[in-house]
Amino acid sequence: MKIKTFSIISLLCVLLACGSQRNENKQTGSNEQTTTKMSIDFNADSAYDYINRQVLFGPRVPNTESHRNCREWLISELTRHGASVTRQDVKLTAFDGTKLDATNIIGSFNPEVSDRLLLLAHWDCRPWADADPDPANHKKPVDGANDGASGVGVLLEIARQIGKNATDKGIDILFVDAEDWGTDGDDESWALGSRHFANNPHQPGYRPQQAILLDMVGGHNAKFHKEYFSIQNAPSLVDKVWSVAAQSGYENYFLPEIGGAVTDDHVELLKVGIPAINIIEFHPTNGFNPTWHTTNDNMTAISKETLKAVGQTVINYIYEQSE
Repeated sequence: MKIKTFSIISLLCVLLACGSQRNENKQTGSNEQTTTKMSIDFNADSAYDYINRQVLFGPRVPNTESHRNCREWLISELTRHGASVTRQDVKLTAFDGTKLDATNIIGSFNPEVSDRLLLLAHWDCRPWADADPDPANHKKPVDGANDGASGVGVLLEIARQIGKNATDKGIDILFVDAEDWGTDGDDESWALGSRHFANNPHQPGYRPQQAILLDMVGGHNAKFHKEYFSIQNAPSLVDKVWSVAAQSGYENYFLPEIGGAVTDDHVELLKVGIPAINIIEFHPTNGFNPTWHTTNDNMTAISKETLKAVGQTVINYIYEQSE
Protein backbone atom coordinates (compact mmCIF):
# COMPACT_ATOMS: atom_id res chain seq x y z
CA MET A 1 0.00 0.00 0.00
CA LYS A 2 1.15 3.59 0.10
CA ILE A 3 3.51 4.98 2.65
CA LYS A 4 1.94 7.43 4.95
CA THR A 5 4.11 9.86 6.76
CA PHE A 6 3.07 12.69 8.99
CA SER A 7 4.72 15.47 10.87
CA ILE A 8 3.54 18.82 12.12
CA ILE A 9 6.23 20.55 10.07
CA SER A 10 5.27 18.82 6.84
CA LEU A 11 1.60 19.64 7.39
CA LEU A 12 2.51 23.30 7.90
CA CYS A 13 4.42 23.20 4.61
CA VAL A 14 1.32 21.91 2.87
CA LEU A 15 -0.85 24.55 4.44
CA LEU A 16 1.61 27.22 3.32
CA ALA A 17 1.61 25.83 -0.24
CA CYS A 18 5.22 24.75 0.12
CA GLY A 19 4.48 21.55 -1.76
CA SER A 20 2.38 18.43 -1.63
CA GLN A 21 3.86 15.55 0.26
CA ARG A 22 2.64 12.26 1.53
CA ASN A 23 1.10 12.25 4.93
CA GLU A 24 -1.32 9.80 6.35
CA ASN A 25 -2.68 9.33 9.70
CA LYS A 26 -5.12 8.00 12.14
CA GLN A 27 -6.31 8.70 15.62
CA THR A 28 -8.42 7.68 18.53
CA GLY A 29 -11.97 8.24 19.44
CA SER A 30 -14.93 6.96 21.27
CA ASN A 31 -18.64 7.15 20.83
CA GLU A 32 -21.01 4.33 20.52
CA GLN A 33 -24.56 4.17 19.49
CA THR A 34 -26.04 6.25 16.73
CA THR A 35 -29.29 8.13 16.77
CA THR A 36 -30.23 8.12 13.12
CA LYS A 37 -33.34 9.02 11.23
CA MET A 38 -32.45 6.44 8.60
CA SER A 39 -34.18 3.08 8.70
CA ILE A 40 -31.35 1.04 7.16
CA ASP A 41 -29.09 -0.44 9.78
CA PHE A 42 -25.44 -1.00 8.96
CA ASN A 43 -24.49 -4.36 10.48
CA ALA A 44 -21.05 -4.06 12.08
CA ASP A 45 -20.97 -7.79 12.88
CA SER A 46 -21.37 -8.54 9.18
CA ALA A 47 -18.65 -6.05 8.24
CA TYR A 48 -16.35 -7.60 10.85
CA ASP A 49 -16.97 -11.06 9.38
CA TYR A 50 -16.16 -9.72 5.90
CA ILE A 51 -12.85 -8.43 7.23
CA ASN A 52 -12.07 -11.70 8.97
CA ARG A 53 -12.81 -13.65 5.80
CA GLN A 54 -10.25 -11.57 3.90
CA VAL A 55 -7.63 -12.08 6.59
CA LEU A 56 -8.21 -15.83 6.54
CA PHE A 57 -7.10 -15.92 2.92
CA GLY A 58 -3.69 -14.73 4.12
CA PRO A 59 -1.90 -11.53 3.10
CA ARG A 60 -3.43 -10.37 -0.18
CA VAL A 61 -0.12 -9.47 -1.78
CA PRO A 62 -0.18 -9.32 -5.61
CA ASN A 63 1.22 -12.41 -7.38
CA THR A 64 0.26 -14.76 -4.50
CA GLU A 65 -2.35 -17.48 -4.19
CA SER A 66 -3.98 -15.63 -1.29
CA HIS A 67 -4.42 -12.61 -3.53
CA ARG A 68 -5.93 -14.64 -6.36
CA ASN A 69 -8.31 -16.54 -4.08
CA CYS A 70 -9.52 -13.36 -2.39
CA ARG A 71 -10.06 -11.72 -5.78
CA GLU A 72 -12.46 -14.44 -6.87
CA TRP A 73 -14.32 -14.26 -3.57
CA LEU A 74 -14.72 -10.47 -3.80
CA ILE A 75 -16.14 -10.81 -7.30
CA SER A 76 -18.57 -13.50 -6.17
CA GLU A 77 -19.75 -11.46 -3.16
CA LEU A 78 -20.49 -8.35 -5.20
CA THR A 79 -22.31 -10.49 -7.75
CA ARG A 80 -24.28 -12.22 -5.01
CA HIS A 81 -25.49 -8.86 -3.74
CA GLY A 82 -26.83 -7.89 -7.15
CA ALA A 83 -24.02 -5.72 -8.51
CA SER A 84 -23.01 -5.77 -12.15
CA VAL A 85 -19.33 -6.67 -11.83
CA THR A 86 -16.42 -5.68 -14.06
CA ARG A 87 -12.86 -6.83 -13.45
CA GLN A 88 -9.99 -4.76 -14.71
CA ASP A 89 -6.93 -7.00 -15.03
CA VAL A 90 -3.67 -5.18 -15.58
CA LYS A 91 0.06 -5.84 -15.36
CA LEU A 92 1.65 -3.04 -13.31
CA THR A 93 5.31 -2.34 -12.72
CA ALA A 94 6.32 -1.64 -9.12
CA PHE A 95 9.12 0.74 -8.11
CA ASP A 96 11.52 -2.21 -7.74
CA GLY A 97 10.74 -3.55 -11.22
CA THR A 98 8.42 -6.31 -10.02
CA LYS A 99 5.59 -7.03 -12.46
CA LEU A 100 2.34 -7.14 -10.50
CA ASP A 101 -0.69 -9.08 -11.69
CA ALA A 102 -3.31 -6.65 -10.41
CA THR A 103 -7.09 -6.56 -10.62
CA ASN A 104 -9.39 -3.64 -9.95
CA ILE A 105 -12.91 -4.90 -9.19
CA ILE A 106 -15.92 -2.70 -9.91
CA GLY A 107 -19.43 -3.53 -8.73
CA SER A 108 -22.18 -1.29 -10.13
CA PHE A 109 -25.73 -0.76 -8.89
CA ASN A 110 -28.21 0.92 -11.23
CA PRO A 111 -25.61 1.15 -14.02
CA GLU A 112 -28.09 2.96 -16.27
CA VAL A 113 -28.13 6.01 -13.96
CA SER A 114 -25.78 8.77 -15.14
CA ASP A 115 -25.33 10.50 -11.77
CA ARG A 116 -22.90 8.20 -9.93
CA LEU A 117 -21.31 7.89 -6.51
CA LEU A 118 -18.05 5.92 -6.39
CA LEU A 119 -17.13 4.18 -3.13
CA LEU A 120 -13.66 2.67 -3.01
CA ALA A 121 -11.07 0.92 -0.85
CA HIS A 122 -7.86 -0.92 -1.64
CA TRP A 123 -7.90 -4.69 -1.19
CA ASP A 124 -4.20 -5.56 -1.42
CA CYS A 125 -1.74 -5.89 1.48
CA ARG A 126 1.67 -4.43 2.21
CA PRO A 127 4.32 -7.01 1.18
CA TRP A 128 6.62 -6.04 4.06
CA ALA A 129 5.95 -5.16 7.70
CA ASP A 130 8.66 -2.51 7.47
CA ALA A 131 7.21 -0.36 10.28
CA ASP A 132 7.18 -3.25 12.75
CA PRO A 133 9.04 -2.53 16.00
CA ASP A 134 10.82 -5.88 15.60
CA PRO A 135 13.34 -5.74 12.71
CA ALA A 136 12.98 -9.53 12.36
CA ASN A 137 9.48 -8.92 10.97
CA HIS A 138 10.42 -6.32 8.37
CA LYS A 139 10.38 -8.76 5.46
CA LYS A 140 7.11 -10.44 6.46
CA PRO A 141 3.84 -9.48 4.72
CA VAL A 142 1.08 -7.91 6.81
CA ASP A 143 -2.43 -9.29 7.32
CA GLY A 144 -3.86 -5.88 6.50
CA ALA A 145 -6.95 -6.23 8.70
CA ASN A 146 -7.26 -2.48 9.19
CA ASP A 147 -5.02 -1.28 6.37
CA GLY A 148 -7.02 -2.66 3.47
CA ALA A 149 -9.58 -5.20 4.67
CA SER A 150 -11.52 -2.78 6.90
CA GLY A 151 -12.53 -0.51 4.03
CA VAL A 152 -13.41 -3.49 1.86
CA GLY A 153 -15.41 -5.07 4.68
CA VAL A 154 -17.45 -1.91 5.19
CA LEU A 155 -18.13 -1.64 1.45
CA LEU A 156 -19.16 -5.30 1.18
CA GLU A 157 -21.70 -4.74 3.94
CA ILE A 158 -22.92 -1.62 2.15
CA ALA A 159 -23.27 -3.70 -1.03
CA ARG A 160 -25.28 -6.26 0.92
CA GLN A 161 -27.57 -3.54 2.23
CA ILE A 162 -28.04 -2.01 -1.22
CA GLY A 163 -28.96 -5.44 -2.53
CA LYS A 164 -31.67 -5.68 0.14
CA ASN A 165 -32.83 -2.04 0.07
CA ALA A 166 -33.26 -0.64 -3.40
CA THR A 167 -31.99 2.87 -4.09
CA ASP A 168 -32.43 4.87 -7.26
CA LYS A 169 -28.91 6.26 -6.96
CA GLY A 170 -26.13 5.06 -9.23
CA ILE A 171 -23.54 3.44 -6.94
CA ASP A 172 -20.19 1.98 -7.95
CA ILE A 173 -18.06 0.05 -5.47
CA LEU A 174 -14.42 -0.17 -6.47
CA PHE A 175 -11.90 -2.51 -4.85
CA VAL A 176 -8.63 -1.10 -6.09
CA ASP A 177 -5.45 -3.16 -6.23
CA ALA A 178 -1.69 -2.54 -5.93
CA GLU A 179 -2.00 0.41 -3.58
CA ASP A 180 0.50 -0.70 -0.97
CA TRP A 181 3.54 -1.83 -2.97
CA GLY A 182 5.53 1.39 -2.68
CA THR A 183 8.62 2.90 -1.16
CA ASP A 184 9.16 5.85 1.10
CA GLY A 185 10.22 9.03 -0.67
CA ASP A 186 8.62 8.11 -4.00
CA ASP A 187 5.00 9.27 -4.15
CA GLU A 188 4.52 7.77 -7.60
CA SER A 189 5.28 4.27 -6.31
CA TRP A 190 1.97 4.05 -4.42
CA ALA A 191 -1.66 3.72 -5.54
CA LEU A 192 -0.78 2.00 -8.81
CA GLY A 193 -4.20 0.42 -9.25
CA SER A 194 -6.16 3.62 -8.68
CA ARG A 195 -3.84 5.51 -11.03
CA HIS A 196 -4.56 2.96 -13.75
CA PHE A 197 -8.31 3.14 -13.05
CA ALA A 198 -8.35 6.94 -13.13
CA ASN A 199 -6.58 7.05 -16.48
CA ASN A 200 -8.24 3.95 -17.94
CA PRO A 201 -11.82 3.80 -16.64
CA HIS A 202 -13.69 0.52 -16.93
CA GLN A 203 -16.25 2.20 -19.20
CA PRO A 204 -15.50 4.83 -21.86
CA GLY A 205 -16.22 8.28 -20.49
CA TYR A 206 -16.90 7.05 -16.96
CA ARG A 207 -16.76 9.95 -14.53
CA PRO A 208 -18.56 9.78 -11.18
CA GLN A 209 -19.91 13.00 -9.73
CA GLN A 210 -18.35 12.19 -6.36
CA ALA A 211 -16.10 9.58 -4.77
CA ILE A 212 -15.52 8.49 -1.18
CA LEU A 213 -12.42 6.50 -0.23
CA LEU A 214 -12.38 4.38 2.93
CA ASP A 215 -8.89 3.62 4.25
CA MET A 216 -8.09 2.21 7.67
CA VAL A 217 -11.60 2.62 9.03
CA GLY A 218 -11.62 -0.15 11.64
CA GLY A 219 -9.15 0.91 14.32
CA HIS A 220 -10.04 1.05 18.00
CA ASN A 221 -11.09 4.53 19.15
CA ALA A 222 -10.42 5.97 15.71
CA LYS A 223 -10.83 9.66 14.89
CA PHE A 224 -11.50 10.90 11.37
CA HIS A 225 -10.33 14.43 10.66
CA LYS A 226 -11.08 16.25 7.42
CA GLU A 227 -8.17 15.13 5.23
CA TYR A 228 -6.36 18.11 3.71
CA PHE A 229 -6.45 17.23 0.00
CA SER A 230 -10.13 16.31 0.37
CA ILE A 231 -11.12 19.60 1.96
CA GLN A 232 -8.97 21.52 -0.52
CA ASN A 233 -10.48 19.90 -3.63
CA ALA A 234 -13.95 18.70 -2.62
CA PRO A 235 -14.97 20.78 0.42
CA SER A 236 -18.74 20.51 -0.11
CA LEU A 237 -18.58 16.70 -0.21
CA VAL A 238 -16.47 16.62 2.95
CA ASP A 239 -18.91 18.91 4.72
CA LYS A 240 -21.92 16.84 3.61
CA VAL A 241 -20.44 13.55 4.83
CA TRP A 242 -19.25 15.02 8.14
CA SER A 243 -22.68 16.62 8.62
CA VAL A 244 -24.38 13.27 8.09
CA ALA A 245 -21.98 11.71 10.60
CA ALA A 246 -22.89 14.34 13.20
CA GLN A 247 -26.62 13.95 12.52
CA SER A 248 -26.19 10.19 12.90
CA GLY A 249 -24.59 10.57 16.33
CA TYR A 250 -20.95 10.02 15.35
CA GLU A 251 -19.49 13.48 15.88
CA ASN A 252 -17.01 11.97 18.35
CA TYR A 253 -15.55 9.95 15.48
CA PHE A 254 -15.80 12.49 12.65
CA LEU A 255 -14.06 15.59 13.98
CA PRO A 256 -14.41 19.03 12.38
CA GLU A 257 -10.66 19.72 12.39
CA ILE A 258 -8.46 19.49 9.29
CA GLY A 259 -6.04 16.57 9.42
CA GLY A 260 -2.90 15.69 7.50
CA ALA A 261 -2.36 15.76 3.75
CA VAL A 262 -2.58 12.12 2.68
CA THR A 263 -1.32 10.87 -0.66
CA ASP A 264 -3.81 8.04 -1.15
CA ASP A 265 -6.02 6.51 -3.82
CA HIS A 266 -8.35 9.52 -3.83
CA VAL A 267 -5.51 11.77 -5.04
CA GLU A 268 -5.36 9.82 -8.32
CA LEU A 269 -9.05 10.61 -8.85
CA LEU A 270 -8.51 14.25 -7.97
CA LYS A 271 -5.78 14.44 -10.61
CA VAL A 272 -8.34 13.69 -13.34
CA GLY A 273 -10.94 16.07 -11.96
CA ILE A 274 -13.17 13.71 -9.96
CA PRO A 275 -14.31 15.22 -6.62
CA ALA A 276 -13.00 12.69 -4.12
CA ILE A 277 -12.55 12.57 -0.36
CA ASN A 278 -10.77 10.25 2.03
CA ILE A 279 -12.20 8.92 5.28
CA ILE A 280 -9.04 7.86 7.08
CA GLU A 281 -7.97 7.58 10.69
CA PHE A 282 -5.61 10.35 11.73
CA HIS A 283 -3.11 10.72 14.58
CA PRO A 284 -2.03 14.39 14.85
CA THR A 285 0.90 13.60 17.13
CA ASN A 286 2.37 10.27 16.01
CA GLY A 287 1.04 9.91 12.49
CA PHE A 288 -0.35 6.43 12.16
CA ASN A 289 -2.28 3.78 13.93
CA PRO A 290 0.34 1.75 15.86
CA THR A 291 -0.50 -1.38 13.82
CA TRP A 292 0.18 0.34 10.46
CA HIS A 293 2.57 -1.73 8.33
CA THR A 294 3.28 -4.11 11.22
CA THR A 295 2.50 -7.76 11.91
CA ASN A 296 0.00 -6.52 14.52
CA ASP A 297 -2.41 -5.35 11.81
CA ASN A 298 -4.62 -8.37 12.44
CA MET A 299 -8.16 -8.92 13.69
CA THR A 300 -7.25 -7.73 17.19
CA ALA A 301 -6.83 -4.28 15.65
CA ILE A 302 -10.48 -4.11 14.52
CA SER A 303 -13.26 -2.36 16.43
CA LYS A 304 -16.90 -3.07 15.58
CA GLU A 305 -17.84 0.31 17.07
CA THR A 306 -15.61 2.12 14.59
CA LEU A 307 -16.92 0.03 11.70
CA LYS A 308 -20.45 0.96 12.76
CA ALA A 309 -19.66 4.68 12.88
CA VAL A 310 -18.15 4.73 9.39
CA GLY A 311 -20.53 2.29 7.76
CA GLN A 312 -23.69 3.85 9.17
CA THR A 313 -22.51 7.30 8.14
CA VAL A 314 -21.94 6.20 4.53
CA ILE A 315 -25.22 4.25 4.41
CA ASN A 316 -27.09 7.28 5.73
CA TYR A 317 -25.37 9.52 3.20
CA ILE A 318 -26.34 7.23 0.32
CA TYR A 319 -30.00 6.98 1.24
CA GLU A 320 -30.34 10.59 2.35
CA GLN A 321 -29.05 11.66 -1.06
CA SER A 322 -31.56 9.32 -2.70
CA GLU A 323 -34.57 10.85 -1.03
